Amino acid sequence: MERTDANYQKYVKILEEELLPAMGCTEPIAVAYCGAVARKALGTLPDRVEVAASGNIIKNVKSVVVPNTGHRRGIPAAVAAGIVVGDPDRQLEVISQVTPAQQDQIGAFLERTPVEVSLAESPLIFDIVVTLRSGDCWARARIANFHTNVVLVEKDGKVLLHKAVESEEEGGLTDRSCLTVAGILDFADTVDLADVSPLLNRQISCNMTIAEEGLKGDYGANIGSVLLASHPEVLSADGPSAVRLRARAMAAAGSDARMNGCELPVIINSGSGNQGITASVPVIVYARALGTSQEKLYRALVLSNLLAIHQKSTIGRLSAYCGAINAGAAAGCGIAYLEGGGLDAVSHTLVNALAISSGVICDGAKASCAGKIALAVDSGILGWEMYRQGQQFLGGDGIVKKGVENMIASVGRLGREGMRETDKEILHIMVDKWVNED
Repeated sequence: MERTDANYQKYVKILEEELLPAMGCTEPIAVAYCGAVARKALGTLPDRVEVAASGNIIKNVKSVVVPNTGHRRGIPAAVAAGIVVGDPDRQLEVISQVTPAQQDQIGAFLERTPVEVSLAESPLIFDIVVTLRSGDCWARARIANFHTNVVLVEKDGKVLLHKAVESEEEGGLTDRSCLTVAGILDFADTVDLADVSPLLNRQISCNMTIAEEGLKGDYGANIGSVLLASHPEVLSADGPSAVRLRARAMAAAGSDARMNGCELPVIINSGSGNQGITASVPVIVYARALGTSQEKLYRALVLSNLLAIHQKSTIGRLSAYCGAINAGAAAGCGIAYLEGGGLDAVSHTLVNALAISSGVICDGAKASCAGKIALAVDSGILGWEMYRQGQQFLGGDGIVKKGVENMIASVGRLGREGMRETDKEILHIMVDKWVNED
């Protein structure tokens, strides 16, 4: 792909839009960001807080630890952190700079300030509205469709910012319809690395650091550590089985840490830190084990990241379909690329991996995400190993379609349309408060 090609510039821009730093799970951080924006508009601490959020936001914030809050969980903790100590200019790093004394301030604020959380009356999958009241004054902020998309800010009835939101289209972002598997591979093969290496260096540094922290610390169910402890021989081995297990364990460990309050940043993918970890860490682990050149690693990460984005673009940022499955399939393709695979290998790896594990549900952000990541990475690697041994799933096998783009569309339809009712039922199960509401 020539640098002058219109799609070349779009692909670079998509990576710039998606490979962003975030500290903490992105849904509670989006709530914190919305709170910080509203607090800036109000100009003072509120005495009442109202949060209306779509079901997927509630689902993804309910059980995850919000970093820098003293191990608190849920929407009240997230919005309070944004209001009390958040810096809205830092967006998804809004609460990354918090001292122990400020954590105490968050706790004191929650003790004295009522926070009302309700299910938003909105057709959007991703919707957050924070209203702050102080006496007769009030301010409101709204984020819709993606994590940094502030579409409304108002104070005492005066509109300070307004963007029209008529659908779930992600206005303001580069059109993802330019993405194809063949185009992504062409771009990965030919991109001038000066255009992407700053993004990728940051991803390698941040995501491997949190993965290593997940193995050293005690986070959640410690899935990464469990995998390694079950097979201690892999710590010093170099064979394919050892590398495969280390790749799964390192990716899971990053999620262990991130879901359970680790205060290290992650470079996200498709709005998700877990997907950012899953699409990158296994590829890095394999590259180091194979002794791959830095250039080849960069190109494999370009491939994996863009394939993850391509798949999620057909599903949507939030759904009942676990996005780690897409990212794990993309990582399998990145590993195939490291080992010399071309378009045929990448396409079959992706189809095989999606055929194996599509249907894993997303029941919110929490410790078990690490287990799903381990599963997703294993499926991605198995998809590549199948191709390498001349095996594949064929069109007509369940939801499998002939042709990789048709398969991506098939899974997109499953996640976006087929699992809408599943998504509602998951929320009903998780949040008894709304179990009898439509």
